[in-house]
Amino acid sequence: MQIHVAVLTISDRSFKGAREDLSGPALAKAVTELGWEISRTAIVPDEKELIFDKLVEWCDVQPVDIILTTGGTGFAPRDVTPEATQAVIQRNAPGIVEAIRAQSLKFTPNAILSRACAGIRNKTLIINLPGSPKAALENLQIVCPVLPHAVKLLRDDPSAEDEHIHKPA
Repeated sequence: MQIHVAVLTISDRSFKGAREDLSGPALAKAVTELGWEISRTAIVPDEKELIFDKLVEWCDVQPVDIILTTGGTGFAPRDVTPEATQAVIQRNAPGIVEAIRAQSLKFTPNAILSRACAGIRNKTLIINLPGSPKAALENLQIVCPVLPHAVKLLRDDPSAEDEHIHKPA
């Protein structure tokens, strides 16, 4: 099954060219190593309206299966990625960020400061990841095992039902 992924970097400095975007390319590389396809990438500044517009475009106009955002999930005044994502999604997927936070606490106590969210718009899953390349990749590794099943469910693929059957041990 081919999974189509978009990566959106949210960073004022990377958007202005003042700092190289390391997280977006790192995520794109990890996604392709999983055998999934990077359908599009972009960098936007920490502006709620611009984040919102790009997410809506990638969900409604040029749909992909998964959008990974990187950046803007912390406590800084301009960190507005979760607010933009919440304005876009139609259904929350709290288990994804709960799992990320729980596992991330094994790496750093700062994981509790993440305001990231995840949710669904139409048939696209949006997951907020941290702006640090290391943390973004660690977080992706936590959720990547369940993403093919999530995509099957979003596509209403009948084979997803087979994965719900619990076989006796």
